[in-house]
Amino acid sequence: MQIRDMITSDWEQVSRIYQEGIDTGVATFEQQSPSYEDWNQAHVSQCRLVAEENGKILGWAALSPVSSRCVYGGVGEVSVYVDSNQRGKGVGKQLLNHLVKASETAGFWTLQSGIFPENEGSVALHKKAGFRFIGMRERVGKLNGVWKDNLLFEKRSTKVGIN
Repeated sequence: MQIRDMITSDWEQVSRIYQEGIDTGVATFEQQSPSYEDWNQAHVSQCRLVAEENGKILGWAALSPVSSRCVYGGVGEVSVYVDSNQRGKGVGKQLLNHLVKASETAGFWTLQSGIFPENEGSVALHKKAGFRFIGMRERVGKLNGVWKDNLLFEKRSTKVGIN
């Protein structure tokens, strides 16, 4: 398996994996995978990674801006999705670790993730990658008519000079 930068032609496989995550009901408030154009506009141009093996995308990771205000320019929201047949095999761990390194190279000083409490795999992944739990937003949004909580995790860069 190799971790590499995502390219536009990866979108079909990336979108399929995203939809698998959406279908679990514990990964995102999204209801369906967006078009590439919408996804592209919502994510920063750097820090888009895929895990690939023998031409097959096993998972992906990317950053979204948390705000359009310039003061938050170095704060990114993490997305990590793994093919349903590859979960629990270390794909997410490698993607997240590479994303952290790529984000520091790109000048990000804080990464954050909002995770549904039911998504125990994602919670464990973020903890292993050095993210710390900073709080919970109770009933922050509805998914299929059900109020959902969101656990907030963050990781501060040790390389961008905020320590």
